[in-house]
Amino acid sequence: MAQSTQSITNPTSVLSIFLSLLLVVAIIFALAYVMRRFNVTHGGGGQLKVVASMVAGAKERIMVIEVGDEQHMIGVTSHNISHLCKLDKNIAPNQQAITSGSQFKEKLVKAMAGKINPAVKEDNNNAK
Repeated sequence: MAQSTQSITNPTSVLSIFLSLLLVVAIIFALAYVMRRFNVTHGGGGQLKVVASMVAGAKERIMVIEVGDEQHMIGVTSHNISHLCKLDKNIAPNQQAITSGSQFKEKLVKAMAGKINPAVKEDNNNAK
């Protein structure tokens, strides 16, 4: 009646621990990439707002920022930020970007609620 006990020196245990650690590190890097790619930042209630943005190249953007009551056009590259001009006439903020961001947030919350609490998902399906 030999009992088989697994020890840390067992090659299967070491491989399992290594793969688990590798998976956790990969998840951390994937989340960091997603946050950087989609510019996930905390929207502060400060005086500085991005009104509009346009991609001008691989790592270049043209942005309109609002500082107080004034709007300025800036050029942003990977190494430099340049003030291009002060806008005489203010432009309206890009409402579509704001709306799509809030729609994504709502869909994400609903999807996460369904995974955490399946009853919420069933209630959402019945409500439709």
